[in-house]
Amino acid sequence: MTADPVTPVLTKRWLSPQSWRLSTYEKLEGYTALRKALKGTPEQLVQLVKDSGLRGRGGAGFPAGVKWSFMPPNEDKPHYLVINADEGEPGTCKDIPLMMADPHSLIEGCVIASYAMRSHHCFIYVRGEALHCIRRLNAAVREAKAAGYLGTDILGSGFDLEITVHAGAGAYICGEETALLDSLEGRRGQPRLKPPFPAAAGLYAAPTTVNNVETIASVPYIVNGGADWFRQMGSEKSPGPKIFSISGHVERPGQYEAPLGTTLRELLELCGGMKDGIPLKFWTPGGSSTPLFTAEHLDVPLDFEGAAEAGSMLGTTAVQVFNETVSVPWAVMKWTQFYEHESCGKCTPCREGTYWLAQILERMVSGHGTEEDIDTLLDVCDNILGRSFCALGDGAVSPITSGIKYFRDEFLALCESNRRELVGAQA
Repeated sequence: MTADPVTPVLTKRWLSPQSWRLSTYEKLEGYTALRKALKGTPEQLVQLVKDSGLRGRGGAGFPAGVKWSFMPPNEDKPHYLVINADEGEPGTCKDIPLMMADPHSLIEGCVIASYAMRSHHCFIYVRGEALHCIRRLNAAVREAKAAGYLGTDILGSGFDLEITVHAGAGAYICGEETALLDSLEGRRGQPRLKPPFPAAAGLYAAPTTVNNVETIASVPYIVNGGADWFRQMGSEKSPGPKIFSISGHVERPGQYEAPLGTTLRELLELCGGMKDGIPLKFWTPGGSSTPLFTAEHLDVPLDFEGAAEAGSMLGTTAVQVFNETVSVPWAVMKWTQFYEHESCGKCTPCREGTYWLAQILERMVSGHGTEEDIDTLLDVCDNILGRSFCALGDGAVSPITSGIKYFRDEFLALCESNRRELVGAQA
C-alpha cells in the first residue's frame, strides 16, 4: 500500500452504497486486518501500534501504543476496552459520522485492540442524543456476531469478545474518561481522582483502556498497511490521516480527511473558501475548548506540535470558522454559557468560576460592562486554569483568555459604549 496525501483512508468507504452494511465492508477489505492480527501475538500488535506513532484522536494526543502497553500482562482481573464516543465538544462532529457511515471499521478496530490488550469485553459509550448512531452500531454488532467476527472463538482463534453499545445520559462531562467510567457503572458522571489511573483500576476497578472512536478505527488500516505506510502521512511526531470537522462560515462545511499537519489555508481550499467571500476573522483549531486563532494563523500546521507552538491545541480538529460579521465577546459568551451549564459541580473553581465568567460576559455583551470587568475575567480565568478537577475548567477559560489576547479592542468597545451611556445619563 502506498500513501497519497489526497487518497482517503478513514473515509474511503463513506460514499459507498449502504456503506454501513457488513456486505459492503467485506467487499472493501473489511475484517482482513482482523484475520492478520489474530495470527500475531498481543505483544506484536502493541509494538506495531507503538511503531506507527498513532496518537489519541480524542484531543489529548497521547500515543495509543504506549497507552495500550500500560495494561497489565496478567489476567487475574478482567481487562476492559472502553470506546469514548460521547463527542460533546461544541464543533466536534467526526465520530458520529464515522460510526454512521462505517461502523464496522470501529468494530474491527475494537476486536483487534481487545485482542492486543487481552480484553474480553468492550464497551462503546455513545452520546445519548445520537439515537440513530446507537441503532446503527447495535445493528453492526449483530451483523459481526452472526458472521463470527464477535462472540466466542472468533474466526477459530480461541479469542472471545463481547461488545456492549451503551447510551450515555446527555452530559458533556462524560467525555472525560473517568467521568465516562463512573457513568458506565451507573453513577453520576463526575471525574475521578487520579491515581489510580484507569489502566490500573478503571471500569469496575479492573484494568481499563479508554480510547476515542477515530483512534480505534485507525487500527485496522495500520495492521494492513504497516507502521511505515502509516508514517508516510502526517508529520514526524504526529503521523497519519485525520478527519477535520469544518463548520461555520465556509461554502461547504463537513468532514474533510487530510494528513496531520495540513493548514487551515489548505482546508479552506477543500471546502470552497469563506462563505460569500466575507473575510476570516477568527477560528478554533480543535473545538471551543482550544484557544482561538486568527487570520494570522492560516499557515499553522495542524498537528499536535504545530498547534501547541502557535499557542493553542489540536484538540479534536473541530475547525469552527467565523467571518468578520461575528462579535468575539458574543461568541465567547455563548461558549462560556455552555461550560457553565455542563460543569458537573464537583470542584469549586469550575462550578463557581464558570458561573461568574458567564455573568460578567452576559453583562458586557448587553452593554453594561466596565473596563474592570476585563481584568476580573482574566483574574477568574487565572483562578480556574490548572486548579480544576478535570480539563473542563481549562477548556472554559481558553476562549476567554485568547479572545481578550487577540480582540481586547472589542471587549473595550463594549465598556466604552457603556461609559458613554453613563456620561449621557449624568449630563
